[in-house]
Amino acid sequence: MTALFVATVVCIVANVLIAVADYARAGFVLHNAAEVHVPSWSLPYLATMKLAGAVGLIAGLTVESWLGVAAGIGLVLFFIGAVVAHIRARVIANIAFPGLYLLLAAASAVYMVQLAA
Repeated sequence: MTALFVATVVCIVANVLIAVADYARAGFVLHNAAEVHVPSWSLPYLATMKLAGAVGLIAGLTVESWLGVAAGIGLVLFFIGAVVAHIRARVIANIAFPGLYLLLAAASAVYMVQLAA
């Protein structure tokens, strides 16, 4: 259970940091988006979803665990979409990044479900 808690905290930090990079339109974000055929105009919306997931996980840890369950599931679905986008575009070289975020989101969702039960 401690490992899942740590994974949840790492998931929160990672999603906040990548959301900031998306909002800032960092070079690596723009490059990756272009590679997987995601229009750059959508980056703020995608960043908002990542940030909402992180905030939801925080709310799940501090206020109501079911908010964290919803946020964890939302992040899992989001990063499944990211992995699928990489596969669809045949961009396998950096698929480990959305894959890692997916694993962190899955661990967070499991932890939140355990917390809520």
